[in-house]
Amino acid sequence: MAATLDIRRAADRVVTKTSWLNSRHSFSFGDHYDPHNTHHGVLLVNNDDIVEPGRGFQTHPHRDMEIVTWVLDGSLAHRDSVGNRGVIYPGLAQRMSAGSGILHSEMNDSAADPVHFVQMWVLPDVSGIDPSYQQHEIDDRLLDGRLVPIASGMPGHDAAITIHNRSAALHGARLQPGDSVELPATPYLHLFVARGRLQLDGGTDRAELAEGDAARFTDSNGQHVSAGEPSEILIWEMHATLGSAT
Repeated sequence: MAATLDIRRAADRVVTKTSWLNSRHSFSFGDHYDPHNTHHGVLLVNNDDIVEPGRGFQTHPHRDMEIVTWVLDGSLAHRDSVGNRGVIYPGLAQRMSAGSGILHSEMNDSAADPVHFVQMWVLPDVSGIDPSYQQHEIDDRLLDGRLVPIASGMPGHDAAITIHNRSAALHGARLQPGDSVELPATPYLHLFVARGRLQLDGGTDRAELAEGDAARFTDSNGQHVSAGEPSEILIWEMHATLGSAT
C-alpha cells in the first residue's frame, strides 16, 4: 500500500497561553477540540510546552494513560501521589503510567530559566494497571546523528524506558547539518520537529519541515529526513491505531 503523508504546520497548532505557560497542541487537547484531529495511530497528545521560572502544573489527576516527557531545555520537577519524585532534564527520558489513577505535579525546577519540553500521551493496552513511574538517562553520544529508542512497549525493543503499549515506540535523534536518518517502516508514524529544520525525501513525498511541524504517515516505507541546521526530532512508530491495538 502506498504511503500517505499529512503535514501539520507549527503555526496551525492551537495554543493555550497563560501568564506562565505557552502550550502548543498538535492534537485536540483540553478545551481545544477538533473531531478531525484527535489522534494519529495510538498517539493522542503531543504538547510542546514552555513553562516560566518557578511555575508549573499544580497537583492534578490522570487515569489510564502512558505519559512520556522529553525535556529540550531547562529542568522539570515531578512529584506524584505514589511517592515518586524526580527532576527531568535534556537526555533524561521519563514515563508515568497513570493506570488506575494518580495525582502529580510538574513544576519548573529553576527560579531563573524557562523549561521547554514535549509531552506525549498514548493509551495503554490494558486499563486499570497499577500506577508507575520510570526515568532513564540516554547518553548524548547515542542521540547524535542516529535514531535511538526512547520509550517502547514493543517486544524485542531495547528502549531507555518502557510503556504499556505493545504496538508503539518513541525514537529520538539530534542531527547536525547534512545528517540523514531513515524513518521506520510502519503502519502509522508521527514525526515531530522539536527544533531545527529538515528536508523530507521519500519518493513523491518531498517537503521542508521547520521547528514545530509534524509529519503524519500512514504506511510509511523508509523515507529519509536530513537536517539543514542543528535539529532534534521525535518519532512515534506505531503498529496499530485506536480501536485496533492489541
